[in-house]
Amino acid sequence: MNPFSQLFLVFVLIPIAEIVVLIKVGSIIGALPTVALVILTAVAGAALMRHQGMQTMSAVRQAMGRGEIPAVEMLEGMGLLLGGALLLTPGFITDAFGFALLVPPLRRRLARHMLSRMEVRDTTGGRSARGTAGHYTIEGEFRHRDD
Repeated sequence: MNPFSQLFLVFVLIPIAEIVVLIKVGSIIGALPTVALVILTAVAGAALMRHQGMQTMSAVRQAMGRGEIPAVEMLEGMGLLLGGALLLTPGFITDAFGFALLVPPLRRRLARHMLSRMEVRDTTGGRSARGTAGHYTIEGEFRHRDD
């Protein structure tokens, strides 16, 4: 799928689908309860995102304290940001995807899957490994400059 098709999907088809679902839900439960439900999901999602964001930041600090690169935790943080953005977008379809990204085991599994598909390159630009399958030493130079 080319980038234009993806942008078309995101900016045209998803809002149309959201409007259709909002109209259907509104015809079943009424307009005011539908608006209240959309607001409630945004507020609940923001509270969940804040709580899980703090947990993710704690996990990042712990990994860095152990001398590890917090790659999975950073990708989880990106998932939280995306989930929060989806929850703040009015609609039930985006809320479903947003809440899915707030489920820690699902988010962690998605982050690990994404990390396994990423390539790690050495300083010369050649392929050295995929994912985090092993430990690598990166050589470099260090100079202390007094400013």
